[in-house]
Amino acid sequence: MRMTYGLSLEQTQKLIMTPELRQAITILQLSSLELSEYIERELLNNPILELKETDEEFESLNKTQENNEIDWEDYFQEHYDPGFAKSFREIKEDYSYENFVTKGPTLQEHLLFQLHLTNISEKYREIGEFIIGCLDRNGYLKYSTEDIVKHLNVKPTEVEEVIGLIQTFDPAGVGARNLQECLLIQINQRGIKNHNLELLVKHYLNELAQARYTKIAEALNISLKEVQELRDILHTLEPKPGRNFHDINETQYITPDAIVEKVGDEYIVVINDATAPRLCINNFYKSLLSTESKESSTSKFLANRFESALWLIKSIEQRRMTLYKVVKSIVDIQRDFLDYGVRYLKPLTLKDIADLIGVHESTVSRATNGKYVQTPRGVFELKYFFTSGIDSVNGSATSSESIKKMLVDFIKQEDSHKPYSDQKLAEMFKARGIMISRRTIAKYRDELNIPPSTKRKRF
Repeated sequence: MRMTYGLSLEQTQKLIMTPELRQAITILQLSSLELSEYIERELLNNPILELKETDEEFESLNKTQENNEIDWEDYFQEHYDPGFAKSFREIKEDYSYENFVTKGPTLQEHLLFQLHLTNISEKYREIGEFIIGCLDRNGYLKYSTEDIVKHLNVKPTEVEEVIGLIQTFDPAGVGARNLQECLLIQINQRGIKNHNLELLVKHYLNELAQARYTKIAEALNISLKEVQELRDILHTLEPKPGRNFHDINETQYITPDAIVEKVGDEYIVVINDATAPRLCINNFYKSLLSTESKESSTSKFLANRFESALWLIKSIEQRRMTLYKVVKSIVDIQRDFLDYGVRYLKPLTLKDIADLIGVHESTVSRATNGKYVQTPRGVFELKYFFTSGIDSVNGSATSSESIKKMLVDFIKQEDSHKPYSDQKLAEMFKARGIMISRRTIAKYRDELNIPPSTKRKRF
């Protein structure tokens, strides 16, 4: 067989990751707040883009000015002027913004306020301010007395006196150096006189966490019932005194990317794009592009920026439509959940939604990643609706979230003296037509932080 060289033409289709496609994928997986930040950066880089200023409020204002007729009643009602509006129509609720605060006090602010009300010397006040500044988010003092003495160049007795003073402040248990000290401070402030309780806190907290009640009962020479009574008292104490206070660094806001509202018997999906500014093409640069010579550097630059702006606007619109289709499909499938609650949450996969809207699974994954939806049942991450299922005897499937809710209900109804074992719980599910193994029950119980039957038992 003879080998020769030759030329031939053929047509092939390939998916090339162009910059435009990469931009569309990036925009699709952005949340509403991230998209707003992305658009602001593009506005700085691309002079062709500008914000759309067609606001209906300005149009209505211009219209009323042209007619020279202003409905002052509607004007004041719209701008919430109570002095004028009350004379026309009754306002049922009247709020004063002076009754609201911008943020709650932090733990340090709360303790400093108490410290400044205390009649102590200026030196002790400075030591107290330093110690309060050394408390962690839970109210614990993580620095030793020696470290504080070395840093402030004061006496150890003075530091201990100020620490003791701070430990009398609200919340109870603040300023402790470990969990045992925190619990003992609260026991002392509540006036609980129980020697066995103090011994339990000092020496047997680890055994109590492992539910080794027999060992504790033998060590303290008390009954198992008394051990559980002591445990019940400890459960009324706060192991983290500072966690109920505001922390400005950890405030996290969730802006839903989609809103589901029930109108009549139907659920309406609205994409929340209010945070993202509306984009349009600048008319000046558009006219300049048409008048400039196509060979000039200015024309080439504007043409490049013009194409980039169009792709950005198209990608944002494509993201909005994809997100709408995904959320609408989820709402249609999970309508029973929206009507009746988590018990009726159905098993759902990314492939199910991808087949419904005609896209790839990766597209659905990007569209739901890190995004939230506001529903009449609350605000949920879109990933919440994608759960695995357990087969039933009738051929249908039950969502894992529904099974967890049923598991919690079963355990709430059990007799605390004879708690249900995992095998018993599996049999109870089987009686309801849900085939689930004991190991799966144990896995779901661990995910819900529910202890096993041996630790739930009451004596």
